[in-house]
This record gives sequence, structure tokens and C-alpha cells, in this order.
Amino acid sequence: MNKLWALLLVAVAALSCGVLLSGSALAEYPLPGGLPLGNLLMVLGLCGLSGAAWLLSDGGTARRRFAAMALLASLLWLPVSALLAGNLALNFSGTRGTAWQVGSVAVMVAVLMALAWAMAGFAFDRPRQS
Repeated sequence: MNKLWALLLVAVAALSCGVLLSGSALAEYPLPGGLPLGNLLMVLGLCGLSGAAWLLSDGGTARRRFAAMALLASLLWLPVSALLAGNLALNFSGTRGTAWQVGSVAVMVAVLMALAWAMAGFAFDRPRQS
């Protein structure tokens, strides 16, 4: 069952990232409170991938703990970003913008590493059925 949920989370992440990478005007659509839809889509993409990594990792393993940390970082990405920017649109100035970029890249790398590690463990640690 975890495989099915993981696949669903990856599909949600792919759709979210697809909208962002396409440069669609949909990403700029303001949600209630002024949050651009693109920021929510970014969180959905990060959480979807790291959540899939968590589901594919066996409990009690380093892979599961790393995936949990990546999921926590994904969940905290938007609140920390908004605190750094001082606004929900994530408009930055000065060194805070640089700090945000470095932090965002670190979260993205952690999420992708967690997913790759989880997929490798899922593929190679399972007993083969003949």
C-alpha cells in the first residue's frame, strides 16, 4: 500500500513542479491572504517527493530518518521563507535573498537525495521473487 501512496505523492509533486517549470501564469494566482499559488505548489512538490521517500524507506533505518528530516525541511520551507522575506510573495532584498536561495537549494537537494536513497533501498534491499 505504501508504494501506491508514494506513487500518488510523486504524481502530485510532478504536477506541481510541472506548473512551476512551465512558467504558467497560474503560479502567480493569489490565494486568500495574498499567498501566490506558486509558493503553495512548491511546498506540495517538496513535501510530495520527501513524503514518498519516507513511505518507501523501511522504519528504523537511516534512510527513513533522513527522509523524515527532508520532509520536515519541506514543511518548514514556506514559513521560513516568509519570515526571511517579510511577505507571502517572497520578495527579497539584500543578503536575505542570498540566504533564502542557499536554503532553498539545500532543501531541494536534501529532498532529491532522500528520494534517490529511498528508491535505491526499495529496489535493492527487497528479496527477489522468482
